[in-house]
Amino acid sequence: MQTKLTPGKLLENGRLAQAGYSTSTVRQYNRKDIPGHAWRIKEWDYYIITDGTKAVALTIADNSYMSLVSASFLDFTKPSYKTTSEMQWLTFGKLGLPSCPEEGDVIYSTKRVKMSFERLQDKRILKCSFNKFLDKGTDDERHFECFFELTDFPRDQMTIATPFEKPHAFYYNTKINCMRAKGYCIVNNERYDFDSSNSLGTLDWGRGIWTYKNTWYWASLQSRLQDGRTFGFNLGYGFGDTSAASENMLFVDGIAHKLDQVVFNIPTKEGKDDFMSPWTFTDNEGRLNLTFEPIIDRCDITDVGIICSKQHQVFGKFSGTVVLDDGTTLTISNMLGFAEKVYNKW
Repeated sequence: MQTKLTPGKLLENGRLAQAGYSTSTVRQYNRKDIPGHAWRIKEWDYYIITDGTKAVALTIADNSYMSLVSASFLDFTKPSYKTTSEMQWLTFGKLGLPSCPEEGDVIYSTKRVKMSFERLQDKRILKCSFNKFLDKGTDDERHFECFFELTDFPRDQMTIATPFEKPHAFYYNTKINCMRAKGYCIVNNERYDFDSSNSLGTLDWGRGIWTYKNTWYWASLQSRLQDGRTFGFNLGYGFGDTSAASENMLFVDGIAHKLDQVVFNIPTKEGKDDFMSPWTFTDNEGRLNLTFEPIIDRCDITDVGIICSKQHQVFGKFSGTVVLDDGTTLTISNMLGFAEKVYNKW
């Protein structure tokens, strides 16, 4: 069963008012509606821009007891990647992340990093300047810079309100897939251009109170079909109570097609996840049958006792078939996307 959200406030008396999904922002989030859990609130905006051969990812996150601002550059032709982050302690919402994915700007500025996400009427502007991004080289060579403009907002988005077993915990999440992108980044004094004919951007907008230990699975794709239409998906599970709705959707030219439950079949080797071997993806309704050939495992592991994060964001090529809501079967081949498994104690 997939329950659609109805309009109203997200929280009532500090708890999730309704669980479910929607294709627009119908529930209103307000950080001030969360009483007594200032240390547990987690908010983030994450963008990824790809053109099939390279990608840039930008994150601004305020997890209350700490903030994280990071930039990543991935080159799938080599293949290689670099991620650099800056942290601050005890921010407690000072980064001022917007209460709605369609409105509000984010501006972060320190001596080392300047990053901003600006929301205009018909476009989103992403900027970043990151000193000492690379580990070696002169100051100019180590510097990272990027500028992107996202347009052609899709009609539909994936929005989900998910409860956890603890009554005060919840996750409110929006994914906006397949926005047209253009811009550039500079890494190691080399400029990489992203042309609007083949570059797309996705926003991952998350707000909530998470439980201390959790594991999530997330896969995302943004590409174009041979006829020029955009095609993408958002797949995920692993945390919270998804009995009211899952976050699984296909997108064709900005129109959502809802899936029920999916499974990421990650191969194992000697009892451990083998992230760089081929994966498969299936669902419970026979509408999803995909293989995934990994290229890069963007692995990031932090373990300082009470705080632990083990992230494997694996980029690669998806192939297979998907079935739309009207029964149409689409065949995709070697489309670049990513799939991840993340374990957190936070």
